[in-house]
Amino acid sequence: MTAAVRKTRPVRRRRFQLRSMTRWVVFGVVGVYLLLPLVAMLEFSTRDVGWSRSFAAWRDIGVNRELLGAVTLSLELAALTVIGMLVLLTPTMVWVHLRVPRLRRVIEFICLLPLSIPAIVLVVGLAPVYSWVNYIFGDSPLLLAYVYVILVLPYAYRAIHASLLAVDIETLSEAARGLGASWPQVFIRIVVPAIRGGLLSASVLAIALVLGEFTISSLLNYDTLQVIVNLLGLRNAGVSVAVSLAALIFGFVLLFVVSTVGSRRRRVVRAAAQAEGVNGSDS
Repeated sequence: MTAAVRKTRPVRRRRFQLRSMTRWVVFGVVGVYLLLPLVAMLEFSTRDVGWSRSFAAWRDIGVNRELLGAVTLSLELAALTVIGMLVLLTPTMVWVHLRVPRLRRVIEFICLLPLSIPAIVLVVGLAPVYSWVNYIFGDSPLLLAYVYVILVLPYAYRAIHASLLAVDIETLSEAARGLGASWPQVFIRIVVPAIRGGLLSASVLAIALVLGEFTISSLLNYDTLQVIVNLLGLRNAGVSVAVSLAALIFGFVLLFVVSTVGSRRRRVVRAAAQAEGVNGSDS
């Protein structure tokens, strides 16, 4: 029996090494596939005459007033979209999840509708509406936030819905209500911290959508980031590529921050649960 075990050990070791090597090869291929376009963008944006390197395109980002105005506008639209999405979607989904679960399919269908409607069709329907909105409230590009809230609903719904399914908020809310908490207190102090990871993910998706949206803002004649980047590509391709790469880096940083905050939150909750278990066993 011992001899048979000794014979199988080298086989298992080789299998483990082969799996580990295969895993690293796959990771390497995927990493090269994802990083190669970014490296190409960096190389193109720093290319100068005679194969020399220059950061003139990156310096132009900080002095181009048209571009800075578009970046400011897109960030403002992103903030308004995140606020509108969270205010509209989070209480609705929590209320449906706790009180009327039979309406989950209806809410899901409504939230997923923007995925099935092309952007050009949305513009055809929104153009008459925005003509009246601009007539009443003025021609402000911040009014695009209403459209962006609708566009981000499918992605935000999935992120928040996954967090609601991962946490037993029914039991938590019932316990809080039994201790005398009101529904606003349950929502703010119990539910929102429990699904904070999903809310952060939905916010990142909303920001990414706003920073990358081109069709609607272009057809409605608003100078958002992607519209100006497209115009810069006709005049100065290096600056256009540099701005696109900077936007990608900004998105990666946001994802890193969200993942760090979410993992830290899980560690804190896990440590608190372990401490509570130790105290309970000691008593």
